[in-house]
Amino acid sequence: MPRTAVIDAATPRSHLPFSPAVRSGDLVFVSGQASVDDTGQIVTDTFAGELARAMGNVERILASAGGSLDDVVQVRCYLGRWEDRDEFNQLYPRYFGTPYPARTTTAGGIGDLKFEVDVIAHIPTEGADR
Repeated sequence: MPRTAVIDAATPRSHLPFSPAVRSGDLVFVSGQASVDDTGQIVTDTFAGELARAMGNVERILASAGGSLDDVVQVRCYLGRWEDRDEFNQLYPRYFGTPYPARTTTAGGIGDLKFEVDVIAHIPTEGADR
């Protein structure tokens, strides 16, 4: 199945060699999103602030693909510090409702970032049933 990049004026940019998201059929694979601005520069903030900016980037990318957070079926979350897991679990339901998407959460290995996330969404192509 061919793959196409999901890129438009609304998707955040990166100076790194990857697409913000790739569509393959009805699946959209969103690359890791963190607290970065529209130019790809890291914006440091509290844990909650970095989480909100990263999830906002995911929302914008999914909207560019014709979907929303409601279409997410898999979430992979990366915490900068395992100590932030309780706050993360309290904030998570602001973004995803029941039934929650499948989820993996790990900590460490993301440099100075406090949070990073990538998702897989099922967004039917135009004309297909949702």
